[in-house]
Amino acid sequence: MNHDYAVIFDMDGVLVDTYHAHYRSWLTVAESEGLPFSEEDFARTFGRTSREIIAQCWGDGRLSDDEIATLDDKKEAAFRRIIEQDFPAMPGVYELLEGLHRAGFKLAVGSSGPPENVALVVEKLGGGTLFSATVTGRDVTRGKPDPHVFLIAAERLGVSPARCAVVEDAPAGVEAARASGMISIALVSTGRTQESLAAADLVVDSLTELSAERIRRLFGPRDAGLSGP
Repeated sequence: MNHDYAVIFDMDGVLVDTYHAHYRSWLTVAESEGLPFSEEDFARTFGRTSREIIAQCWGDGRLSDDEIATLDDKKEAAFRRIIEQDFPAMPGVYELLEGLHRAGFKLAVGSSGPPENVALVVEKLGGGTLFSATVTGRDVTRGKPDPHVFLIAAERLGVSPARCAVVEDAPAGVEAARASGMISIALVSTGRTQESLAAADLVVDSLTELSAERIRRLFGPRDAGLSGP
């Protein structure tokens, strides 16, 4: 491990405001398949994996694993078409990523989303010029609040967990960041509240409130026990 600092970003609701894009993609698949799906269904299941949502909303024990996988693929393909046409970057995301990169932070995406979704978002946000590592749902065997996704990201970056900060928008993600020994920064996004994210080391309402200097200061109390700059 080297002595760099790193920031690991969750994707949905952090780098991109995908709440409405995900909802629209669910409606697209539901209409094409003649299946029921309401905004209440979406709000109730928001944050879970697509396969879990399919099993809960449409399964009732009637769908095989292959049928669930087919619906999952259709839903994610619809989602990518939507964000490809109208990319919903979070306010301030480009400036933050570029500022962190210039300041020497290593950057990664740690998401439970499909690799194709993560690749599209990373490409839209600057690709390999900014991000040194990505972790997707295909890489992890244990979802958040287990810290698996963030620990893999730190390993791929070659940075100690103690020198990593995580930006998340979900309570389970904040819990995972804390369990990994990383600084936890919570972003209040669509469908979230400050109260639900209060366990984080820092809670912000917008990425515009963050900067390389503000994130570096969060490591201050730890730096006395860390070697390196």
